[in-house]
Amino acid sequence: MALNLDFSFLTSDVIKANLVSTFEYSIQLTAVAAVAGTLLGTLIALMRLSSTPWLQRVARVYVDLLRSVPLVMVILWFFLLIPPGFYTTIAGSFGDQHRPELAAVITFTFFEAAYYSEIMRAGIQSVPRGQTFAGYAVGMSYAQCMRLVVLPQAFRNMLPVLLTQTIVLFQDTSLVYAIGASDWLKGFQTVGNLFNRPAEMYLLAAAGYFVVSFSLSMLVRRLQAKIQIIR
Repeated sequence: MALNLDFSFLTSDVIKANLVSTFEYSIQLTAVAAVAGTLLGTLIALMRLSSTPWLQRVARVYVDLLRSVPLVMVILWFFLLIPPGFYTTIAGSFGDQHRPELAAVITFTFFEAAYYSEIMRAGIQSVPRGQTFAGYAVGMSYAQCMRLVVLPQAFRNMLPVLLTQTIVLFQDTSLVYAIGASDWLKGFQTVGNLFNRPAEMYLLAAAGYFVVSFSLSMLVRRLQAKIQIIR
């Protein structure tokens, strides 16, 4: 049976009004969550590698819990369980008006930190122990050795994996529709409902996410090849 697709309704004004700003939000959400998640994930990775037992336990429970729960459920947790006043407190009237968007940023930061922590932990463990001993030999403290010697190499070694996880993060941003955030998928859905053309818009959404994700994957492959040459 023919789908009888019709894209004549998709004018430049419709695209600008519904798809450009929502795409920008999805990119912003991805970028903020990736940076904040990497920073928090690095801290959690250091906790797991710490010689202090309770720090190891806290980090292990955090990672195991968030990696065992569906992301959409975590999104709903942060949106429904955190009082609305919290968002007003941290962002004023903006937080009150854009509660779903702020909830999504917080959710993805904490959720992705569990995944980034495992990547960074593997990166730290990939650095030869001799580098650490060399740092101690020239009088560096543990913190200085980690900050100046180990972490830069760990980040470089794991950069392709970090970026690959960020591509997955971009795809996962489509789940914020569950709390009504104005992400890219929500923009496609809005246009589809407005013109009663959901099939066309969901096809375009799938194509759009594929093009962005595939293009970024190709960039990651080129970056990985360059890193291997440097090594």
